[in-house]
Amino acid sequence: MLDVLKKIQEIGIVPVVKISRAEDAVPLAKALCEGGLPCAEVTFRTACAAEAIKAMTEAYPDMLVGAGTVLTTAQADAAMNAGAKFLVSPGLNPTVVKHCVEKGYPITPGCANPSDVEQALSFGLEVVKFFPAEAAGGLPMIKAMSAPYGNVKLMPTGGIDASNLKSYLDFNKIIACGGSWMVKADMIDAGDFDGIRKLTQKAVEAMLGFELLHVGINSENSAQAAVTAAAFASLFGFTAQENEGSYFNGTAIEVMKQVGPGTFGHLAIGTNYMDRAVAYLQRRGVELNWDSAQYNDKKKLVLIYLKDQVGGFAIHLKQK
Repeated sequence: MLDVLKKIQEIGIVPVVKISRAEDAVPLAKALCEGGLPCAEVTFRTACAAEAIKAMTEAYPDMLVGAGTVLTTAQADAAMNAGAKFLVSPGLNPTVVKHCVEKGYPITPGCANPSDVEQALSFGLEVVKFFPAEAAGGLPMIKAMSAPYGNVKLMPTGGIDASNLKSYLDFNKIIACGGSWMVKADMIDAGDFDGIRKLTQKAVEAMLGFELLHVGINSENSAQAAVTAAAFASLFGFTAQENEGSYFNGTAIEVMKQVGPGTFGHLAIGTNYMDRAVAYLQRRGVELNWDSAQYNDKKKLVLIYLKDQVGGFAIHLKQK
């Protein structure tokens, strides 16, 4: 998979934007980045699309700014010359795709059926857009269509919002979802960039699903841990289950048999997607303790501690 598509996969959501005034491009980019989505697909449905892409990429060079609704070779050239890092089209036009492949442009054409996918494969593409996602059969259609094409990944767009986002992203053939629910055209036209920032942040929160799973309490030794665990059981009926290194009172309290990470203990924060959560935190400047990383039998990251404590507690991310 191309590097730019791997980065899109880490972000998880591609905001699809329609910009009518070029002067809105930079404040929009700022709102998206601050909201946690340093990515945008600027559609070529307005005359200022190329100008907007240029403004966004110059102001935020690390942002993944691409072009959408690319219908002609001229638009593909204009987008790439403006600084677009990827191109997306609603359908698969062989002339446009061939032009992009020959030029080395990262192109993700729209596909809605197996015949489209096979055309994409003939051009050596590994990732296609599934559009219009909900109208074309949604996740059931994607799963059925994916079965014969084991190496093909998809980026569905159309009818996806916070209510069904996770159901799409849970399917391992989907690298990211495109959507405009956090960047509605009327909000851009009204200059409501703070509102866009808030909706973007909510979209990220819905995707990552951060939540407190349990609190870990440090003890000096096993005997002290047993007393603490017994107290929680007596007070609240939280039955204590002894494990090798700790007691679990229910699911929310872990009493360590020794002084573990953190001055007072640790907090386990669950997330829907470990790789995306790690990438999100790293973009925010958070350092991770990679010596603490744990992986499952498929070599997927399932647990890692943050480098710094918060309020005397070590923090570790955990795959839900």
